[in-house]
Amino acid sequence: KQIAALIGVAPLARDSGTRRGKRTVWGGRAPVRAVLYMGTLVATRRNPVIRAFYGRLVTAGKPKNVALIACMRKLLTILNAMMRTNTTWLQSAEVPA
Repeated sequence: KQIAALIGVAPLARDSGTRRGKRTVWGGRAPVRAVLYMGTLVATRRNPVIRAFYGRLVTAGKPKNVALIACMRKLLTILNAMMRTNTTWLQSAEVPA
């Protein structure tokens, strides 16, 4: 959650007395977010894990931009785990569609 907030891909609640329920994704470090955005665009077409996740969200009726932001957060989580455990990307043999 912290790294997602640092980059600016975590939903931010700014509720008030009259306005509730709206969550926006903003803030964070714009240059890092721009690189992550471009990497996620490529991943939604070339990476089977992210592509399946993106397709599942769009099929469920999510707007494409919302699905892309969710994929950005998922990719960021994967990359953070890879750095934390000092591992490389391991492609599983079977990816759910």
